[in-house]
Amino acid sequence: MRKTIIALLTLLTMFMFVLGGCGANSQKNNTTLGENKQAAATKKEQRKETKKYYFIANEGGSISKIDVETNQVVATIKVDGAIHNVQVSPDGKILGATLVPEMQHGNDQSMDMKGMALFYNTETDELIKKVEVGNHPAHIVFTENGKYALVTNNEDNNVSVIDMASYSVIQTIPTGKGPHGFRISKDSRYAYIANMGEDSVSILNLETMKEEKKIKVGSTPVTTGITSDGKTLAVTLNAENALAIVDLASGKVEKVPVGRGPAQVYMDPDDTFAYVANQGTKDAPSHSVSKINIKTKQVVATIETGKGAHGVVTNQKYVFVTNMFDNTVSVIDKEQSKVIKTIQVGEIPNGISVMP
Repeated sequence: MRKTIIALLTLLTMFMFVLGGCGANSQKNNTTLGENKQAAATKKEQRKETKKYYFIANEGGSISKIDVETNQVVATIKVDGAIHNVQVSPDGKILGATLVPEMQHGNDQSMDMKGMALFYNTETDELIKKVEVGNHPAHIVFTENGKYALVTNNEDNNVSVIDMASYSVIQTIPTGKGPHGFRISKDSRYAYIANMGEDSVSILNLETMKEEKKIKVGSTPVTTGITSDGKTLAVTLNAENALAIVDLASGKVEKVPVGRGPAQVYMDPDDTFAYVANQGTKDAPSHSVSKINIKTKQVVATIETGKGAHGVVTNQKYVFVTNMFDNTVSVIDKEQSKVIKTIQVGEIPNGISVMP
């Protein structure tokens, strides 16, 4: 009898142990399930936060917003007037755009209408602020430290400096004739302004807020690019069908032949290649991008695009180009050096900018 009781107690103990283990495993499984759900939610949120876009300035009166991953137009921001250029702020939160207002016929002062710099939230597309600048604003660029946004006023021969803390013009800096495209050094100290109305680039000191120097580069400079170390300047020479590469220390200018009527140039962050969009003219449009090795000063690839290639930017994998006379954007795979996607956008796409 005693042996039977002991055996029963032993079995009961084992049974309770198994139940306890199952309970612990069940609790552990529930905890793991909860952790997995939380991790999945975190990853989903991270994907949402890292969603990237690129933006197109359409002179027909809109801005196209395109998803970098899908290359689909996700939004079109309508405006009254011509959007000539766009630029995303270094933190990716703000989109700047230059607006040439629609002329009001019958108004004696219509030819002297001031242009505008528009600032949008890149996530919600809401207009944050509208800032009056000069006549016929061309390009807008943020300093890398996010302190200022600069706008070239093509008809006024100057640059408006906008303080981003107050969204107000705090300085107007004279330049050469017909200032147009430009870039700012990585240290936020200098702006390099292409003066389309003459053969020069104005170097603006953003600490003194003055033109420090003017260098001759060639005929009809349209835009500039600057290496991350601030030593080498690239300038598209529209009337010479060339890219000028300038050693800023020595002042030496070397010219690399590209396609007809080059418009914008964009340098890769590693300073190895520059991409030049060859626009041509409306009557005789070009349709290519020249890929230039900055060190060897050689064209290493010529990539076919749509008609009137104008604006150009890059990210790690792709080159994005606006085609003014096709109303499209070409997406170029860097490794293949060929167009892998063509996207229909607004009327007369001009400037382009991609989120960092």
